[in-house]
Amino acid sequence: MLFFSIKEIISMKNLISLAFIFLIQVSLLPASQCRVYLPMDASLIDKTCKQTPNYDVCVSTINSDPRSTGADVKGLGLIMVDAVKDKATGALNKANELLKQSPGDQALLSCVKIYNEVLQNDVPQGSQAFTQGDSKSAEQGMNDIATEADSCESGFSSSSPLVDNNKALLDVAAVAASIARTLP
Repeated sequence: MLFFSIKEIISMKNLISLAFIFLIQVSLLPASQCRVYLPMDASLIDKTCKQTPNYDVCVSTINSDPRSTGADVKGLGLIMVDAVKDKATGALNKANELLKQSPGDQALLSCVKIYNEVLQNDVPQGSQAFTQGDSKSAEQGMNDIATEADSCESGFSSSSPLVDNNKALLDVAAVAASIARTLP
């Protein structure tokens, strides 16, 4: 015959209660919160990023996006277009902040115009081209963005206060253009 003290029974009840609560919480965890990383995803990402000018930027950008799970090449391209949008938005915000300190600065005004063009025209066109599988248009659009970032940079007579932003924008645009070339 097994005899348990009252303390042992209370301790066992607490342990069982905690285990039960844990199981309920785990079972209620939404599937969207769990990222299943399939080996095929890693293989496609690795293969695709090896064909770009900046493997590290490519891999880190794509892997940071949950849409990369199960994405095809078009999907990887769309992730990069969104990264271009993010970088252009950051650059635009910084240029606008700098304009508050130096109103009328022609180089900054030119960059603001360039970033607005990228965000209002080039990004939506690039997104549409990737969605439709139009590799030539997607590549050209992303190359145009890289050229525009370089144009902003060269508009400064001395060192640009946007050099880091322009480099980041140029890097993701060049990666996106390279992914576009790999579209089937």
